[in-house]
Amino acid sequence: MESKNINLSWHDNAACKGKSHIFFGPYNERTTAKEKREEIARAICSTCPVLSKCREHARNFSEYGFWGGESEEERSAQGYKISNPTVRRRVARAKSKADKAS
Repeated sequence: MESKNINLSWHDNAACKGKSHIFFGPYNERTTAKEKREEIARAICSTCPVLSKCREHARNFSEYGFWGGESEEERSAQGYKISNPTVRRRVARAKSKADKAS
């Protein structure tokens, strides 16, 4: 199997460097804690010089966590594949509730 040579040198210039605890929540994180954490992450991303490269990477490689100013749920809503089964269940639940409300 041929491996892809992925260039991640842009990581060196990321505003989030050393702050991964903000971009990757703990297992079973409560909704309000997640919203607060992602608000902080979004603010950091808004100042990042590599925002677009980060977002593109997360979209193309189905990354877990908050990347490029987007949560997994936001990437999913835009049609990008998500690999985290917990998030897939949350997205499916949200879609099901929206369908029932219509």
